[in-house]
Amino acid sequence: MRALLSLVLLLLGGPAWAQERAAPLVLAAASLQEALSDAADAWSAQGHPRPVLSFAASSALARQITAGGRADLFASADTDWMDEVERRGRVVPGTRAVLARNRLVVVARPGTPDVSATRGAALARRLGAAPLAMADPTAVPAGKYGEAALRTLGAWDAVSGRIVRAENVRAALALVDRGAAPYGIVYATDARAATAVRIAGVFPAASHPAIVYPVARLTDGPAPREAEAFRRFLLSRAGQAILARRGFAPR
Repeated sequence: MRALLSLVLLLLGGPAWAQERAAPLVLAAASLQEALSDAADAWSAQGHPRPVLSFAASSALARQITAGGRADLFASADTDWMDEVERRGRVVPGTRAVLARNRLVVVARPGTPDVSATRGAALARRLGAAPLAMADPTAVPAGKYGEAALRTLGAWDAVSGRIVRAENVRAALALVDRGAAPYGIVYATDARAATAVRIAGVFPAASHPAIVYPVARLTDGPAPREAEAFRRFLLSRAGQAILARRGFAPR
């Protein structure tokens, strides 16, 4: 009831105290789902309104923000989409920071051969023999990292025609999980969150741009005070420990 009253007061332009205690809206990359849910639970356990979390591809969220969508925080899976949001004047100056880092891996169902030591023609033969699941490389960060890695390893031209393009990295993971594709390219943290897949190979860090997750507070957010407090919590030792438990590398 109190949450409903706060929402009504906010929508009607109610008292400042109601707006200050409103739950912040966080738009975050799909791969952050478990980690930010854990962080939101820990934050609300301290007496704060639990942040409202919305997960999707960073590209989709950035477009939503630049089209005028209101939110308090944005956590992207790459710097390019955060750069775009910042260029459009939607980032509060001084609030952008690195939240976490990740690794890029190949996932497969149990019993599927590893690809750990393969590259070039051998990697292309293995990954290109059947549909390869990955996030859309034209826009989604995980897909862009995947394309860069495959190009570096000399396999992109041979496998590009076999790619099943998913709307985000979790959708790519689901294709492998359901058996729709024998291999998929996702983040290491996504592989940890799955139950029916395993890591079949880890891409060399030098084969693709560093996987960096920036976070920033957005202009015109409905709950700026709580949003800033939650942003600082995510960057704190306690927040970073939560991310680490879900497999993210330190910022």
